[in-house]
Amino acid sequence: MPELSHRRRLLVLAICCMSLLIVSLDNTVLNVALPSMRQDLRADTAGLQWTIDAYTLVLASLLMLAGSTADRLGRKRVFMAGLVVFSLGSLLCSLAPNLELLIAARTVQAVGGSMLNPVAMSIITNTFTDPRERARAIGVWGAVVGISLAAGPLVGGLLVDSVGWRSIFWLNLPVGAAALLLTWRYVPESRAPRPRRPDPVGQLLVIALFASLTYAIIEAPHAAPAAVLPFALLAAAALITLLRYEPRRPEPLIDLRFFRSAPFSGATVIAVSAFASLAGFLFLSTLYLQEVRGLSALQAGLWMLPLAVPAFLCAPVSGRLIGTRGPRLPLLIAGTAMTASALLFALLDAETSNTTLFLGYVLFGIGFGFVNAPITNTAVSGMPRTQAGVAAAVASTSRQLGQTLGVAVIGAVLAAGMGTSSYTTAFTAAATPAWWILTACGTTVLLLALLTTGPWARATAERTAQRLRSGEPRDGERPVSPRPHSFER
Repeated sequence: MPELSHRRRLLVLAICCMSLLIVSLDNTVLNVALPSMRQDLRADTAGLQWTIDAYTLVLASLLMLAGSTADRLGRKRVFMAGLVVFSLGSLLCSLAPNLELLIAARTVQAVGGSMLNPVAMSIITNTFTDPRERARAIGVWGAVVGISLAAGPLVGGLLVDSVGWRSIFWLNLPVGAAALLLTWRYVPESRAPRPRRPDPVGQLLVIALFASLTYAIIEAPHAAPAAVLPFALLAAAALITLLRYEPRRPEPLIDLRFFRSAPFSGATVIAVSAFASLAGFLFLSTLYLQEVRGLSALQAGLWMLPLAVPAFLCAPVSGRLIGTRGPRLPLLIAGTAMTASALLFALLDAETSNTTLFLGYVLFGIGFGFVNAPITNTAVSGMPRTQAGVAAAVASTSRQLGQTLGVAVIGAVLAAGMGTSSYTTAFTAAATPAWWILTACGTTVLLLALLTTGPWARATAERTAQRLRSGEPRDGERPVSPRPHSFER
């Protein structure tokens, strides 16, 4: 890709952020609309879980395929196709007459969404080649998530209260159209000099793993054990087969050598934990504010501001800290704040008091604001720039898998605790185990921040980079002559 002027690079960043905005807005707006959708479509807790997880599940399953496809066919081309499919899926969602067709339309959205965020991050990585400049760009990227957290509940609440829940999907249409035109005009085409070959078996194993695991978790509180056990066994079999099959492929869907780097592995697990915590937090908060407190969608959106504003403000600060001091401090702040927030709800039933509810939201917003940028920066740093789409897709997949598992696990725990009781009488007690799970997620972020950002971890990253440079063969693969690549530390 030719060297761009500073102004052009900023324009490319803005266009890529537009794709993140519509995807992130879609999730935050949808959470506010869940109670209205439950009443209109007569959905139970599992149905609400599937309206979210149908999207995140398909997204997580296809992100790595989208990243490698973009490296092969052209990132601009795949990005524009993603914008078209995502906008079409949004239109279908707004027209869905029942829950089943809404879930189907959400999967169409997800197919388009899988072509957006990892490909956009790959475009950013190849546009901003200076490490400090790239860290700042990723900080701006993370701030867009904060914008969606701030604007989503408010805009969604206003639309749900005034027009209806179907209107929340209309938001994506003008933004998607504008991003499509700007991409066609200003984003240069780029592709990897030597892209990976397709790995259909690996892709099918990933889909089988994610889908069967999510189904088993969501349906466990409602279905008989005999109906859930086969899906749990299928998930285990898919995981074992994936771990045995991928290292033996010359060009696997998931290059397991990346995970020899402690910072990369840590960033992957942190992404799963942090975004599971976010998804579970929003799921519980939305249901509590509207179903237990009886607030309108707009009032619930206003209550989300103490979470959204700190997330928006802290994201660019996190990016600057990474550029000057590395990822350790932002991750420590994130883990501490997210753990403290969940503990307030687990130990003190923070939702029952306005003061502790406000404090819990602020703490979680601070934590989430600091966690996103170091995940992305660590995932792409030290990895081959020629495979930027795949490396960025691993980080994005981890985020989406975290959101999928967060809604599945937290919703299943809540449903099991609720039984046949109403939200008003049983929610607080039923949600307590869920808050302890979110506490564990925050603690995981904190511990991995300590373990995977020190001297030992950096040494593993250096050794991994050296192995990648030398073209060290994977287990079961014949040694080959190393090919020249462009690598970035």
